[in-house]
Amino acid sequence: MSVSEIFVELQGFLAAEQDIREEIRKVVQSLEQTAREILTLLQGVHQGAGFQDIPKRCLKAPEHFGTVKTHLTSLKTKFPANHDRFHEHWRFVLQRLVFLAAFVVYLETETLVTREAVTEILGIEPDREKGFHLDVEDYLSGVLILASELSRLSVNSVTAGDYSRPLHISTFINELDSGFRLLNLKNDSLRKRYDGLKYDVKKVEEVVYDLSIRGFNKETAAACVEK
Repeated sequence: MSVSEIFVELQGFLAAEQDIREEIRKVVQSLEQTAREILTLLQGVHQGAGFQDIPKRCLKAPEHFGTVKTHLTSLKTKFPANHDRFHEHWRFVLQRLVFLAAFVVYLETETLVTREAVTEILGIEPDREKGFHLDVEDYLSGVLILASELSRLSVNSVTAGDYSRPLHISTFINELDSGFRLLNLKNDSLRKRYDGLKYDVKKVEEVVYDLSIRGFNKETAAACVEK
């Protein structure tokens, strides 16, 4: 094979690769749009009347996640089996979708959604060997976004007159912090995001402490005394 033939072949490879990335980009744009719609739906809980609408908003979420499943099913058809080199195209929107799924589950049950449960919600696999999957790092990043959102919710809960919710959030976020301390995080991006968790913990604890000294909630006050 001549030099020119080698480069013609390489050009064909590069062109095919670019076509794949363009197809992926189109699907990812649709995913980002659906993620924004889910976020808009859930952001309503931060409003005064939104706390009464939490069950209603959570019931609407599965419809949007059904659209997410459709987009992700389409995405799977756009690349070859070895898809790791394309991961950067959907990494951030997938982390955002993990957060949104985790937020819905927390609002409904005040528990942490498992990685396996998230993959069921999104319609993808939990294990690399099975194909298009949810990386552990992407799951953890989504959980850290949830922590930040809950710290904000604790502040807005007080504004809405819900004085017990910050205590529940404080307990949950402290459990998250304890869990992350067990991990040996080598992913630089994940480590930087984890560094922000301590500020979320501090922010929520300040809300709880403020409530305790103002005497708004006996349960809150008792918990703070125990600390």
